[in-house]
Amino acid sequence: MSNTASAAGQPARRDLANAIRALSMDAVQAANSGHPGAPMGMADIAEVLWNDYLRHNPTNPAWANRDRFVLSNGHGSMLLYSLLHLTGYKDFPIEQIRNFRQFGYRTAGHPEYEPGGPIETTSGPLGQGLSNAVGMAMAERMLAAEFNRPGHNIVDHKTWVFLGDGCLMEGISHEACSLAGTLKLGKLICLYDDNNISIDGEVGGWFTDDTAKRFEAYGWQVVPNVDGHDAAAIAAAIEEASADPDRPTLICCKTIIGFGSPNKQGTASTHGAPLGDDEIAATRKELGWKSAPFDIPDDIASRWDGKARGASDENIWNVIFANYNAEYPDLANEFRRRMAGKLPSNWSDFADKAIAEINTAGEKVATRKASLIALNAFARALPEMAGGSADLTGSNLTKHNGSVPISGDDAEGNYVWFGVREFGMTAICNGLRLHGGFLPYCGTFLTFSDYARNALRMAALMKIQNVLVYTHDSIGLGEDGPTHQPVEHTASLRLMPNMSVWRPCDTVETAVAWRDAIERQDGPTSLILTRQGLPHQNRSAGQILDIARGAYVLRDSDGVPDIILIATGSEVALAVSAAEALTADGVNARVVSMPSTDVFDTQDAAYRESVLPAAVTARVAIEAGVTETWWRYVGSHGRVVGLDRFGESAPAEELFEHFGFTTENVVAVAKDVLK
Repeated sequence: MSNTASAAGQPARRDLANAIRALSMDAVQAANSGHPGAPMGMADIAEVLWNDYLRHNPTNPAWANRDRFVLSNGHGSMLLYSLLHLTGYKDFPIEQIRNFRQFGYRTAGHPEYEPGGPIETTSGPLGQGLSNAVGMAMAERMLAAEFNRPGHNIVDHKTWVFLGDGCLMEGISHEACSLAGTLKLGKLICLYDDNNISIDGEVGGWFTDDTAKRFEAYGWQVVPNVDGHDAAAIAAAIEEASADPDRPTLICCKTIIGFGSPNKQGTASTHGAPLGDDEIAATRKELGWKSAPFDIPDDIASRWDGKARGASDENIWNVIFANYNAEYPDLANEFRRRMAGKLPSNWSDFADKAIAEINTAGEKVATRKASLIALNAFARALPEMAGGSADLTGSNLTKHNGSVPISGDDAEGNYVWFGVREFGMTAICNGLRLHGGFLPYCGTFLTFSDYARNALRMAALMKIQNVLVYTHDSIGLGEDGPTHQPVEHTASLRLMPNMSVWRPCDTVETAVAWRDAIERQDGPTSLILTRQGLPHQNRSAGQILDIARGAYVLRDSDGVPDIILIATGSEVALAVSAAEALTADGVNARVVSMPSTDVFDTQDAAYRESVLPAAVTARVAIEAGVTETWWRYVGSHGRVVGLDRFGESAPAEELFEHFGFTTENVVAVAKDVLK
């Protein structure tokens, strides 16, 4: 159907698209804040996709085999909210649209993910929605390879992305899209809003890439020069994209930002500001839209309603799944469990046994190796674990005994060679989790977590699980020097809301940290791990249980402690050595291992007091990093043995001695505190 033609008694496609334009410009005007340009420019594209191609069910946003839709250019959020309202999602009634960008409403300035809701990811930081979508498309392909059987395609859906110039300027788009081409993610289809405008104006002064050739070089199919305001041209491009099973597709849609605004369309003035009452009135006249603000005519509302079609699509899939369940009941049950994000029923007993075995072995290894030991143990019970490393597999030790790498030709596996793509890797793993069916983890050197930081922040903000394996955690890296020595990174991660951080001291603490990361489903976890070997610490059964509380008394004094030494990771053994020396000098010294400050901070007051009694004000914290986060534990009478400067290039042993991480110096500091 053309933009203007309509079936008997039915509104034209352009009228349907204009409903998006009207809602978007009116909502932005009511809020006196927002971005009307992208929704108005992409309205025709959205109308074709959502009414003719997108498989979704407004009455069940969490349907497992729905298509995933990602608005990567998230500033155009009113486009998505308009679509959710028009197609019949109950959480997006007209009152949500009227209250765009207001406190307590779902229509935030940028789309925000809620578990079980229709918004697939939080987008706004440009390029990350696109990268999340690559993870979703990977998840679909990997799950299909694992669960589908001849005649039973229970996993078979597409991932659709809307994106703009800004998404493609961001470097993360290169990281993610390059990998997407290599992995042949043919069910990933991106519609590019090529309107030649960003906030600063016409992009010709700063963005002159040959985008089509760029994506062709990635191994993508490119459909160029599509008129983004011609429904037939858009549909033809989508058909072409869908016909290629082996290549992701970029559809380059030529659009006019703020389409319909007679005096502002095609200019940056529509990008991030309300049109104004006079221009909105003129736009209504230009579009032939006669309805009052937030009023959708019944005939247009009826054509948009997607509930019946969505229910039909899901019912068809339900029959497919019922037949699958009859023939492969065990696989069906496993698929349900995986998509629900539930751990196996025997998980707790399995984890207890694995940790006990690791404790009995008592190996003296680097905690990066301890992490692999834990992975080898836990992955046996968790087929949903999928991960990789940013070109540091042999250093991060992220490839466990059950790891099977995926490729463009074979997606049946659970390990990804991410290449040197720290930011893209992390955002892709966020997408794996958002899709469902996987528990993602990814590794790099701790110092390179900076490259990935905004993806870490997005995982924390969305409250989604992602396990970050960060090795080579301090000056213990040694000869690679200060460029690779992450003195400030652990503290920085601890400052991020909803980021759980563990810096374990041996194999047992590392296993407990991994268990916590696996069981924590409402946020990401950073595991901070050493390059150098660390000794096993002897513990009672009760002490092993207390590790999960974030901090515990590892070595106690005979009586009330005179001083408490608090340490993490590689410095725990140093604290134990210093405590032994202090004890020999008649000082009652307690050692507290605190692998996770954030977990400890959530414990009840009585437990925290039992570990760090308020009456004992003589305290020394020891960590080979910046001191900033430790003063709240040692107080005004305490001291921190740390490193408030960058490191040096030298063997690790020399660096630890040079910077005062020695038994002699810790003892001296402790005695000074006791004066």
